[in-house]
Amino acid sequence: MITGEYPPQTGGVSDYSRLVANGLAAEGDTVHIYAPAIRANEYLDDGIEIHRLPGHFEPQSLGRLGRELHSLTGDVADEIVLVQYVPHALGFKAMNVPFCAWLYALSRSRRRIMVMFHEATVPWRSGQPIKLQVLALVTALMAMLMARAASVIFVAIPAWKERLARFAGNTQMKWMPVPSNVPVAEDADAIAAKRRELNAKTIIGHFGTNENSISRLLNLVIPQLLEALPDAKLLLIGRDSAALKEIISQAKPAIVNRIYATGGLPEKSASVALSSCDLMLQPYPDGVSTRRGSVMAALAHQRAVVTTAGAFTEPLWSESPAVALAGVGDDRAICAEVKRLTMDEFERRTIALSGKRLYDKRFALRHTIEALRASAR
Repeated sequence: MITGEYPPQTGGVSDYSRLVANGLAAEGDTVHIYAPAIRANEYLDDGIEIHRLPGHFEPQSLGRLGRELHSLTGDVADEIVLVQYVPHALGFKAMNVPFCAWLYALSRSRRRIMVMFHEATVPWRSGQPIKLQVLALVTALMAMLMARAASVIFVAIPAWKERLARFAGNTQMKWMPVPSNVPVAEDADAIAAKRRELNAKTIIGHFGTNENSISRLLNLVIPQLLEALPDAKLLLIGRDSAALKEIISQAKPAIVNRIYATGGLPEKSASVALSSCDLMLQPYPDGVSTRRGSVMAALAHQRAVVTTAGAFTEPLWSESPAVALAGVGDDRAICAEVKRLTMDEFERRTIALSGKRLYDKRFALRHTIEALRASAR
């Protein structure tokens, strides 16, 4: 597996890569990870060998990567190279064409290459700044090279299929939603202790790294919610949560004592925090989609979710009662859904159970591992 980040590096792709690596190793596969160097102790997992490369996939690093791949014993026809593709994780300011050209050259050998597109290209739009136009053109070139190198293409959301169709030719493309990266911790005592600590009739949670666009959405919605729900408190879960609390508190200092931020947490503590919430508020500027590990974590923990429908939202979200949906940018509708579920415990539990069933049926890690191993046969 080649990935731009791997634990203890932080990030969604980092967590996903380790999750998949452990899932493959549990099935008896020999797993080698190739990722950029770090200054921290490695996570030591059975069946996984981690190879840290100098730099960030520049030519020197690629030379070493090639040599290490060729040094592996066995028939190269039995090797699968799985690439976790995110342009921004490959260095070169998301324009690492040399890496994509190197992978295309590698595909001329007998090795089978699978590419998981977590992201595809930066969209080109008329009138956008020159910098973004250049980035759009370069990421399109990169996607073309990656798609033509792959024997199988996986995409985190169906929308990437549309962007890659012109490059993929006859290469098979498969939709492979991301699973939750937070294992469910069955610890009723710890969950009860967390709820006592927060001491609220209703705990509204939010989980995620809080990219700027999500922070802006929350900054608009949360003050309205807490003013309308005087018995509720907000629990922000994730490594950027303290910064988000500060942003919201500056806008509405009166609600600062009703917002709690966990900061970065170990897996079990994150699970306990998720399970202590009555419902989760998970708005996304492009809509909820199957590439959002944060909403998958909420579903896996059987939490009712209020989220947004937007450009990347797949039909399954509106076809299933697994989440409560409001339109992107419709702050009033988002608040109304949260208030509705706060007051209706039966409906809240119904949505939570539907979400857990959908997660188990469509998104759980076993589906990812089955898809990868089936494509490798």
